[in-house]
Amino acid sequence: MPADAGTNQSVERAVAVLRALGEGRPELRVSDVAAAAGLGASTASRLLATLEQLDLVERDPVSNLYRLGLGTLPLAAVAVNRHPVHRAARMVLQQLAAASGLGANVAVRRGGQLMFLCNFEGGKTPKAQTQAGHTAPLHATGIGKCLLAGMGARERRELLGDSLAGHTEFTLTKHEDLDTAVDEVRRNGFAVEAEERALGRASLAAPVRDAEDQVVAAISLWGPASELGLPAGGETPDSRAPLVRQVIEAADAVSQGLGAR
Repeated sequence: MPADAGTNQSVERAVAVLRALGEGRPELRVSDVAAAAGLGASTASRLLATLEQLDLVERDPVSNLYRLGLGTLPLAAVAVNRHPVHRAARMVLQQLAAASGLGANVAVRRGGQLMFLCNFEGGKTPKAQTQAGHTAPLHATGIGKCLLAGMGARERRELLGDSLAGHTEFTLTKHEDLDTAVDEVRRNGFAVEAEERALGRASLAAPVRDAEDQVVAAISLWGPASELGLPAGGETPDSRAPLVRQVIEAADAVSQGLGAR
């Protein structure tokens, strides 16, 4: 793992170990961590021992398998709670989930993916696996389409590459179709995702803007497609539909919290 100019290779390797433990199975062997982080077994073992002493990694006393330590929790909590989008959105999303009975999310773009900052469950939604820090594809989600609305077509292609992965038969896998969907977000003020990432699930999303009128985040209502009235291949709902109004008004409230006009 060669370090770029101006970076510290030891820090890069330690972060690679932490990320390996944060993905996939909850507990890993040293060899698993080494393979995931692209390190030799001895190097991975030394890094794990150091991170264990710093309370960032834990080792099960019976199985000797490694997992992330609770010492990472205060750092993650502070990072999320201090993020301006999280601060502006948390109460709004909680109220949105309670009023609609659906799940409510807020996410920002991190490179070619979106990252969730906050999630609340409503009574009409199954228990969500989405947590703060989880990522998802931009092209196959309502939130992602909103985040892409702040870019031009060429910039989107450079960001996402030529190939768009299919998750279901309804996923947009052609840039031309994604361009059309993004244009609809700009025109209508909201995005629709109907079974593009998971069958039976749909979402409505709206962009969040900052004081410079830039799209910096997006929020969504999600749940069973039947509850949102968004079957795959169906017509785009009217902007006056109750759920659409709710998600747009919530996004506007978050935008105002960030200083937008």
